[in-house]
Amino acid sequence: MATMTETKAPAPARRAQSGTAAVGARRFVFHLLLTIAAMIMIYPLLWMLSASFKPIDEIFSDPGLIPSSFQWSNYTEGWTTLPHPFHKYIFNSMILVAGSIVGNLVSCSMAAYAFARLRFPGRGAFFAIMLGTIMLPIHVVIIPQYILFNNLGWVDTFWPLIVPKLLATDAFFIFLMVQFIRGLPRELDEAASIDGCGYWGTYLRIIMPLCMPALATTAIFTFIWTWNDFYSQLIYLRDVDLQTVPLALRLFMDSTGQTSWGALFAMSIVALGPIFGFFLVGQRYLVRGIATTGIK
Repeated sequence: MATMTETKAPAPARRAQSGTAAVGARRFVFHLLLTIAAMIMIYPLLWMLSASFKPIDEIFSDPGLIPSSFQWSNYTEGWTTLPHPFHKYIFNSMILVAGSIVGNLVSCSMAAYAFARLRFPGRGAFFAIMLGTIMLPIHVVIIPQYILFNNLGWVDTFWPLIVPKLLATDAFFIFLMVQFIRGLPRELDEAASIDGCGYWGTYLRIIMPLCMPALATTAIFTFIWTWNDFYSQLIYLRDVDLQTVPLALRLFMDSTGQTSWGALFAMSIVALGPIFGFFLVGQRYLVRGIATTGIK
């Protein structure tokens, strides 16, 4: 009996070891595929970084990522060759981004608080109309908007790009914050009311501090979308003194089709810096904001 027990005991252990090995192999294959996919996705960025250091005649003739010689003049040329130094366009973009972020945070949070906490006639209908505007392409409203802003004398200013943000026109962010606020216990509002807070006090002292992940998510997406926006800025900003980074990158192409590729790629890398920096600073809030809002 002892001999039979000794011969049968290792079988479960062997099965456990084989199962562990299979799980480890699957994880290895999974991570290998993820690594390959990540390298494929990041290759264009690495190629642009490499091209920013290459001579012009080598950019498209040599597909490798390591330049034969580093052309540091691409960065100095790109910074100074436009009508203004490149930091002027970065400054203009920063003004536009700052106004857009403040506008979205203030107006969208107020609208979201009203939809999530207040009761008023037609709340459901207004909320449905607001959600419907998400499906409305910008090309449908750009002409009447341009006529309106032109009559106000706002063309060639930052106002047409900032003022709409102060009026809660980004329905996506309103929906994001509504879902987040709905997840907060209503007992907090009742406790604030007992302590003497009205609607404004509850909004400022209770709701907003707890909505920090949703506010950070809104700020990050607003920064990225506004910084990369080319279409709207091309329409409203014709004065070179007001043009932003996306419009400045377009200036490297002249009317004859000649392009200073080295300087263009160099300034494109510079333009990506603020996006990466802002994203890395708010990354943990972004993950929390997406995980705890709406996808309920």
